[in-house]
Amino acid sequence: MDAFILQILNGLDKGSAYALIALGLTLIFGTLGVVNFAHGALFLIGAFCAVTVQKILGISFETIDPTQTDFLGNPLKVATPYVEKWLGTDMGMAIQDWSVPLAIIVVIPVMFFLGWVMERGLIKHFYSRPHADQILVTFGLAIVIGEIIKAFYGANPIQTPAPSTFIGTVDVGAWLGMDPGSVAYPTWRLVYFAFSAVIIAGVFAFLQFTTFGMVVRAGMADRETVGLLGIDIDKRFTFMFGLAAAVAGMAGVMYTPILSPHYNLGMDFLVLSFVVVVVGGMGSLPGAVLAGFMLGILQSFASMNEVKALIPGIDQIIIYIVAIVILLTRPRGLMGRKGVMEE
Repeated sequence: MDAFILQILNGLDKGSAYALIALGLTLIFGTLGVVNFAHGALFLIGAFCAVTVQKILGISFETIDPTQTDFLGNPLKVATPYVEKWLGTDMGMAIQDWSVPLAIIVVIPVMFFLGWVMERGLIKHFYSRPHADQILVTFGLAIVIGEIIKAFYGANPIQTPAPSTFIGTVDVGAWLGMDPGSVAYPTWRLVYFAFSAVIIAGVFAFLQFTTFGMVVRAGMADRETVGLLGIDIDKRFTFMFGLAAAVAGMAGVMYTPILSPHYNLGMDFLVLSFVVVVVGGMGSLPGAVLAGFMLGILQSFASMNEVKALIPGIDQIIIYIVAIVILLTRPRGLMGRKGVMEE
């Protein structure tokens, strides 16, 4: 039972990342009809926004500290971050410690702007082109972004720690009435799951309960009719592209303490998330979220040593096997809309 609960938690952790990226992919496809293979690169940019904020907050200057000396008795040079000088030692250290969550404040406008530029500068020219053309150009853009990141930050992963408050584990077993210490799980991974749930719920609430969201949903169902009503649906869809980029960026920021960012991180998640979108059903937001968590849990159980001993390498292909089975039995995916990708 302990192992079962642990694998469920691992699956929810992985599924959170898959669901957030797949949600953005589906938003873009559902509104603009574009298969955006550069969406994983937006996740990557978000992750490196967190790295950049951490580096900026760590910029320091050197001073001579007469209270500290080397073995010869000479005063030592001490590096003091500017943020500690300006805001005081305690506040400065706290801000540096919380650099990852604080990066959310930066990443939302940055990613929204990048999404707007991407849609207006490139994507809009491919609305009427075949999906194969869209995949090729956005996949090429993803490669370019990855190489730019590599040129500026290097090829090695960069550690970006979580706030010290969330370092350690939580006794989940005690929460569930089991023996204390039976199921200990990293605190930040639980924070990431809760964060993902809030973002997913926020996106659905925005689309369901606001006038803007209702117009967007109407445009997704029948773009021409909404346009005939005098509504500039293109501007609203551009906004949704920016929103999807911001969601991917926030997902990337919060994932950095779990997996140290590296230049190929976007590609690692993109392929799996696109499979999630296809399994859930192209254009279906609930399907993307459902498939994300479902495949994350399946992959988690397939990663168990007992399972890999029976079927070596199953953890690497389980998602694709499930995708083949579902698409053979239900070609539109779990919750796909009729007609999507069939023209």
